[in-house]
Amino acid sequence: MSDAQAAVSRFPVPQIAELPEDIRGRILAVQEKSGFVPNVFLVLAHRPDEFRAFFAYHDALMDKPGNLSKAEREMIVVATSNMNQCQYCVVAHGAILRIRAKNPLIADQVATNYRKADITDRQKAMLHFAVKASRQAHEIGEPDIEALKAHGFNEEDVWDIAAIAAFFALSNRLANVTSMRPNAEFYALGR
Repeated sequence: MSDAQAAVSRFPVPQIAELPEDIRGRILAVQEKSGFVPNVFLVLAHRPDEFRAFFAYHDALMDKPGNLSKAEREMIVVATSNMNQCQYCVVAHGAILRIRAKNPLIADQVATNYRKADITDRQKAMLHFAVKASRQAHEIGEPDIEALKAHGFNEEDVWDIAAIAAFFALSNRLANVTSMRPNAEFYALGR
């Protein structure tokens, strides 16, 4: 493997032992649960205040109760990250989606073309809106909201879908600018 392939980021990656205690604790907890440290934690730890803000918002969106399942939240990440050409997020969140959906095929289908994926019409409507929010938010209007409501989504769901798409648009851009590499472990998870 070349040095470029082995690099986690084009920016400096701090040593875990040198990080502030709260960040170090979070990273070690993730490592204990998953068996490895996802590179996003290492890359974003370069800026501790931004790390804290990023993961606070991530957790508020992805771990909250609501009408969207955890698998559906991950579908949004995978579909929009593909549209934004974010290798890290498609690979990492594809692994999480496979695990949460208990389906080894779903992430590849959603990433490649969610319109032809083996998902419900409700989920396709959700992803259509999420992709539009990620790529063409300026075009969203009442007909888009009504289309979601026709599939049983409420106002809070609309906000959640849009916020997840928007947050991961930020994440996708940071991952691309930093040249964040997906961990090799992600490729086999949930298969």
